[in-house]
Amino acid sequence: MINSESLSQLFPSLEEIPAEHRLDAPIHQVSYVINGDMVPWTGATKTVLSPVCIRHADGSVTQAEIGSHPEMGVTESDQMLEAAVAAYNNGRGEWPTMGVAGRIDCMQAFVKQVVAQRTLIVKLIMWEVGKSLADSRKEFDRTVDYIQATVEALKEMDNANSRFIVVEGTIGQVRRTPLGVVLCMGPYNYPLNETFCTLIPALLMGNTIVFKPPQYGTLLFQPLLEAFRSAFPKGVINTIYAPGEVVVPHMLASGKINVLALIGSSRVADHLKKQHPKSNRLRAILGLDAKNAAIVLPDANLDLAVRECLLGALSFNGQRCTALKMLIVHRSIVDEFLGRLTVALGQLKVGMPWEPGVNITPLPGPHRSAYMTAAIDDATAQGARVINDGGGAFCSTLFYPALVYPVREGMKLYREEQFGPIVPVFAFDDVEEALQYVITSEHGQQVSVFSNDADMIGALVDPLVNQVCRVNINCQCQRGPDVFPFAGRKDSAEGTLSVSDALRAFSIRSMIATKQSEQSKAMLNTIVREHKSTFINTGFLL
Repeated sequence: MINSESLSQLFPSLEEIPAEHRLDAPIHQVSYVINGDMVPWTGATKTVLSPVCIRHADGSVTQAEIGSHPEMGVTESDQMLEAAVAAYNNGRGEWPTMGVAGRIDCMQAFVKQVVAQRTLIVKLIMWEVGKSLADSRKEFDRTVDYIQATVEALKEMDNANSRFIVVEGTIGQVRRTPLGVVLCMGPYNYPLNETFCTLIPALLMGNTIVFKPPQYGTLLFQPLLEAFRSAFPKGVINTIYAPGEVVVPHMLASGKINVLALIGSSRVADHLKKQHPKSNRLRAILGLDAKNAAIVLPDANLDLAVRECLLGALSFNGQRCTALKMLIVHRSIVDEFLGRLTVALGQLKVGMPWEPGVNITPLPGPHRSAYMTAAIDDATAQGARVINDGGGAFCSTLFYPALVYPVREGMKLYREEQFGPIVPVFAFDDVEEALQYVITSEHGQQVSVFSNDADMIGALVDPLVNQVCRVNINCQCQRGPDVFPFAGRKDSAEGTLSVSDALRAFSIRSMIATKQSEQSKAMLNTIVREHKSTFINTGFLL
């Protein structure tokens, strides 16, 4: 029987934690990077609690303390911002004027140091956000691959621009140039990968950075501080550890931030953008809320649909922006679908992140279990029911997935992004009902459609691509491969991220132009031949 007591037994005592998966010692971060220096921190600190709880002899459980990090304020954020502003120096700093080859060399030096810290960073992802060991390794490795792919994309982009264009008597050269100072904030669910998906292209394009780590997943950047400090020129990366609601609006209100890179909620993004005094000067690259739906049609392959919907809804406990957060199933098959999904859900392994084959792991904190419980209570009070045995049971941070049906308008689960292990389902009779759900949603990231009818798929794709940015046919929603555009409509995103799109997002096209005269051609040849400009050049990067 699945209940609070049985779930509490899944937490380990200290002695039961395998030696190879323990942190050797708590990570107490006592320094930070600013203006190219590693500066000691002697002020207030914040204790970091793991999603993993420790079971005690009396049966109680408490979150494991795994370290601490600085707790800064407005004074420190001003210092970080000034360091980034000075390093950019109105586009005249060492980093923004450095050639692409030089920036790539710095990035490769950074990657070498990152790779050397793989074991510790993987362990910290696991302990800080509760991600399984296999997925923590995957996140690290995918991040390194992403960096290398971004470097190659930058080479390709720069090589394509390493020539002069002659049109109507005008000689021109067009390249991409940096935007200025970037405030970069990543999410807790993919603290390394999603953060670097904005941080890395922003750096490579010549911007300087104020970096605020996510609330959960802060300590994992501690092993990278020396790499931040040593791989890049002074002031290029500056780390701030402070409550976002305190320092982020303050930094934006200064008007000195040129780009806001945020993976978070649309509510927060709307508030932050309004703080900037020159809204037209602020570029926002935002990955925000999503309420991705799966539409399961009567002729769908149910084995495939159930498998993909289960993965889509509950991979990493449903804590993904691309997760399937509403299943819309045709009424003629909904009972069979729910039966199969219940069986498949019951086979998921619940446990600690280091356990082989684990599927459901602890949430960031008890507050997330409280939210999930409130959402289920709201739905059941309005006529829905939990289909699977034990669904919604929890002990502290460990929450057993709940399959909830029928969900309808007016329930929290109908429109709110649950961002956790709840699988809401509603039935439809006419496909127009499913379309209307997507059309009337405030979110527009992705949708999945399950059917073997080519006519129906074709008829659905055409309206859906005008509501979301990716339609997945007979498969779950997902971000990758990273070369594909990752975007959203409505309140789900601003800007497009992928390997090449991100480089464009953090830069702007600039050009030089001159009349096609013998004198101009001679001057340009001299500049190129004698390497008098990093912008005007015809070099080719291999």
